[in-house]
This record gives sequence, C-alpha cells and structure tokens, in this order.
Amino acid sequence: MMETVLVVIHLLLAIGLVGLVLIQHGKGADMGAAFGSGASATVFGSAGAGNFLSRTTAVLAALFFLTSLALAWFAMQKGEQESLIEKQLAAPAVEQSVPADLPAVPEAAPPAALDRELPAVPEATAPPAAAKDDLPVVPAQQ
Repeated sequence: MMETVLVVIHLLLAIGLVGLVLIQHGKGADMGAAFGSGASATVFGSAGAGNFLSRTTAVLAALFFLTSLALAWFAMQKGEQESLIEKQLAAPAVEQSVPADLPAVPEAAPPAALDRELPAVPEATAPPAAAKDDLPVVPAQQ
C-alpha cells in the first residue's frame, strides 16, 4: 500500500518537474527582453519568474530524488526474499527411480500419410553467370 502511494507521488512529481521546466525560459531569452520584448506584461511582473520557478523546480527535483531512493529501497527489500531458484537449489535432491517391471514402449509405426509418394519439387535454375567481357568498365579516379 505504501509503495503504491509512493509511486503515485513519484509520478506526480515527475509530471510537475516536466511542466515547470517547460514553463521556464532559456538563457537566450534575456536578449529579447533587453530590446523591449514586453517582459513587463508577464504574469510574474517585469522581474520575471526566474527565482520562483527555479526554487520550485529545485524543491520538486529534491522530492523526486527522495522518492526515487525510497522506491529503490522498497525494490531492494523485495529482492532480498529467497527466489524459487534458490529454494530449489537449497532443497535436498529427491531420487526418482524408475521401476524395473515396466513394459517397454513399442515403437510407433509411421502414419499412413507418410507412406505415400510425395510430388517431386522442380529444381530452380540459376541465371547464367556474366562473363568478364560483359561487365562495364569503370575508369579509376585519381
């Protein structure tokens, strides 16, 4: 139950991180603001949202890493349980003996369909090999 909740939180954090990264503008976008591209009309004002979005992204990234570590710990705990192969290797071998009084299995006769003659397959003919004189001559480039 706890692992399922952690997976859901991890997924929501991943979606939030992707969204925040896509909202942020790159370093090259500052050049456009220097020539009056209307940065004061944005939602976060003329100062921009760099500080708010950067801090929010850092917090979400830290939470994402923590949930990743927690999920890895859960996976490690599950992996420590003894597997079926290890159980079989650890179990004592059971000797399986075949009773000597069993009758021999008779050899099966081929089905009637295999006794009849199969039709001959025609041989494939290969195209005639080209003679050396028939090949085009390509001059060597130097």
